[in-house]
Amino acid sequence: MEGRGPRAGQSEATRAALMGAARELFSERGYAGVGTEEIVQRAKVTRGALYHHFRDKRDLFRAVHESLEAELAAGIGAQIAAAGASDPLGLLATGVRSFLDACTDRSLARIILVDAPSVLGWAEWREIDERHGLGLVTTGLEGAMQAGAITRQPVKPLAHLMLGAMGEAGMLIANAEDPKATRDEVEPALLSLLDALRTAG
Repeated sequence: MEGRGPRAGQSEATRAALMGAARELFSERGYAGVGTEEIVQRAKVTRGALYHHFRDKRDLFRAVHESLEAELAAGIGAQIAAAGASDPLGLLATGVRSFLDACTDRSLARIILVDAPSVLGWAEWREIDERHGLGLVTTGLEGAMQAGAITRQPVKPLAHLMLGAMGEAGMLIANAEDPKATRDEVEPALLSLLDALRTAG
């Protein structure tokens, strides 16, 4: 089987350069404060290359946002795997703390939590968020139910409610004057929601 040609590699490199430049600029000044000319200049590519890979600035933003969501979910998953807690709810708590920590990163939060809902629209933003985060929450809740840590119940609505609570907490942190202080304020509230699910005894 023949390998991929040099043009394919160059095309991937161009796309990566555009996404990297856009990510830097969007995190620095927000979606509204960045023009396509700045993006192509920082990426060192032509305007034609931008429109070859993306329909417009919004399409590029969507790709950047989705890549950040995937990175965030992978990072949280890795921390959960590394924790090795014997308590299934403890693993969920690790995931919650990891998410809250990530929300204090202003560059990430500005794209994912501040700009994305308005640029993409609430429905599309939620669809992307659920595609990357819902699986982690669902898996954690299912594991806790199987271990008897929480009462068996329909997992889908519970996972959606938990993800929604985390999203609201993330927005509070992202829009706060002091993200780290706000993160410390919302953590006990989220963890109390988890603890309330614990089976008696």
